[in-house]
Amino acid sequence: MYDYIIIGGGIVGLATAWQLKTKHPHSSIAVLEKEEAWAAHQTGRNSGVIHSGIYYKPGSLKAQLAVRGRNSMIAFCQKYEVEHEVCGKIIVATRKRELPFMDQLYHRGCKNGLQITKLQREEVIDHEPYVQAEGGLYIPTTGIVDYQQVAYKLVELLANQGVELFLNTQAHQMNEKGFEVTIDTNHQSLIARKVINCAGLHSDQLVKQSGILADVKIIPFRGEYFTLKATKHYVVKNLVYPVPDPKYPFLGVHLTRGIHGEVHAGPNAVWSLKKEGYNKWDIDRKEALATLLFPGFWRLAKANIKVGAMEMSRSLYKALFVKSLQRFIPEIQTEDVIKAPSGVRAQAMLRDGTLLDDFFIIPGKNVLHVCNAPSPAATASLEIGRMIAERASLS
Repeated sequence: MYDYIIIGGGIVGLATAWQLKTKHPHSSIAVLEKEEAWAAHQTGRNSGVIHSGIYYKPGSLKAQLAVRGRNSMIAFCQKYEVEHEVCGKIIVATRKRELPFMDQLYHRGCKNGLQITKLQREEVIDHEPYVQAEGGLYIPTTGIVDYQQVAYKLVELLANQGVELFLNTQAHQMNEKGFEVTIDTNHQSLIARKVINCAGLHSDQLVKQSGILADVKIIPFRGEYFTLKATKHYVVKNLVYPVPDPKYPFLGVHLTRGIHGEVHAGPNAVWSLKKEGYNKWDIDRKEALATLLFPGFWRLAKANIKVGAMEMSRSLYKALFVKSLQRFIPEIQTEDVIKAPSGVRAQAMLRDGTLLDDFFIIPGKNVLHVCNAPSPAATASLEIGRMIAERASLS
């Protein structure tokens, strides 16, 4: 019998366990992870950016937790000597018609309390000499880190605090009875007074097991990355993002310098035929069919057919992907980019085709479900964990 069991050993699950143990030091806590290593999926397959919070709607959970989370993440890395850097980033308008969108982004970031500098064309070059743009925004508080290192530091801290950590342990079934939840795993059955579902790509399945009739489904979108050859690292000093299309839920292909010196290019965003489908041709027929039978998927596809076709084309043809980069750094050529590991984003979708734009948490009697935690969830993970610890406190 545990006070709390967290399902999912990514950075959100581990941060939640850490915040629960901090708030309730005498509580018994276990974390279950189905893989043989921690942070094996979304946490370990992103570009490692510590986001500032400029993109998110003022007042939303994403905005609040990203801004606070960025500060918490920097403080955590400083305290526990996790390698990181606050390097700043620029967001650039590559066409004049994007300048109004850039201004909207500037005002949104200001409402979120950020320090932002508007850049003229010549000033963009001062920050990134190889970038061509009509204008830009400079956000000095953005940083970079290896989130797997953060996750493993959390694992170390949790182990020292007596939290039980289970790898290779998959939750197959949950049963709520009275004030207890029984979790049947591939090894044994465990009982908890409170369960927190941080299962990411598989979180909607646990919602269904709890008997909650939530009109939401996790749709996997694969983000495909390239890296620049070492001989071309000089074209990017720090982080370069295009102004995102406000009609589209993803940020677009961008360039980010990693904490280990590599330069990531990407990601694009294509529907994955498998929740953990990191390669183009990975397919799980059952998972793919479940998505195809969900009416919201077809509504989204119909409404975004042009953008979806472009993303698919960039996935199939490297030259088109590179062309997206050349919009703001013309010096990059097709031979300069090398295929890198992909990631899969767990994106919650409603039955009407709406993609949930904010963090989404479903409270149950004894189970709390984190059902939508895409980017900036890694940045905000310590604050998400703090919020969950407050909501999940035992009476």
